[in-house]
Amino acid sequence: MHQTVLLQEAVDALVTNPGGFYVDGTFGRGGHTRCLLDRLDGGARVLAVDKDEAAETVARALQRSEPRFEFFRGSFAQLPHQLRRMGIDAVDGILLDLGVSSPQLDEAERGFSFMQDGPLDMRMDTSRGETAAQWLSHAELADIAGVLKEYGEERFARRIATAIVAAREEAPIETTSHLASVVSAAHPRWEKHKHPATRSFQAIRIKVNSELDDLQEFLSLALDMLRVGGRLVVISFHSLEDRRIKRYMRDKARGDDLPRGVPVTEGALNKRMRLVGRAVRASEAEVQANVRARSAVMRVAEKIG
Repeated sequence: MHQTVLLQEAVDALVTNPGGFYVDGTFGRGGHTRCLLDRLDGGARVLAVDKDEAAETVARALQRSEPRFEFFRGSFAQLPHQLRRMGIDAVDGILLDLGVSSPQLDEAERGFSFMQDGPLDMRMDTSRGETAAQWLSHAELADIAGVLKEYGEERFARRIATAIVAAREEAPIETTSHLASVVSAAHPRWEKHKHPATRSFQAIRIKVNSELDDLQEFLSLALDMLRVGGRLVVISFHSLEDRRIKRYMRDKARGDDLPRGVPVTEGALNKRMRLVGRAVRASEAEVQANVRARSAVMRVAEKIG
């Protein structure tokens, strides 16, 4: 059973206008969307987005019974185009729940988890793009090492990449168990309570799905999609995402980056957002009920100009 992380907290932070237009940029299995619809008036609207075909199946079923709800299959980076198609100039709030969902991790055939043996796919949208196996079959050693270091923050990226390239010379790396065994054997320093392939799997998944590229593109467009008073709520699960979100919200709240000592008024700083509260983490009770919530961090900002 999929458990939506920070469910009430996210919806509480997002909704400022019960009759407004809201976007759930990562539908998953619809936990946030359903809670959001329960909170909104009859004249409100919700658009949900997801790359995943299984998510689309759940969303289409909800769409048949909920006239306020619409779904778009794709990346949240494509939201401006979709909103223009719908004739929407600005929205009252956007929610992103980043990363991989529990159903994706639990289904061995999706290839996201090193805990179950399955085909090494890792694509959120299985209808397009290279699988993880396909990318690993031809990527240069330097490229693999770069991905592991940048996206997985893996200290032993070069060593693991070298092992992957050597292993594929003997046989194609086509399953999650094969990759996990190669990485584990190459990793010289296992962390307590963490599988040695954790960072490598994360890095390759991010690469295959262009997750950070999509996030960066979305952030460059987010302010234009929000109306004044509209809120951006983002839940992230690892430091790479959270650092980008924190930096983005902080910079928009500070305004223009001017040289120190330049005499300007507060109003001339071109501040575009205000931070809403501090970063929110899951309660101890939620973490006990859902271990995935342990690493979740939620940040909220509101457009002010």
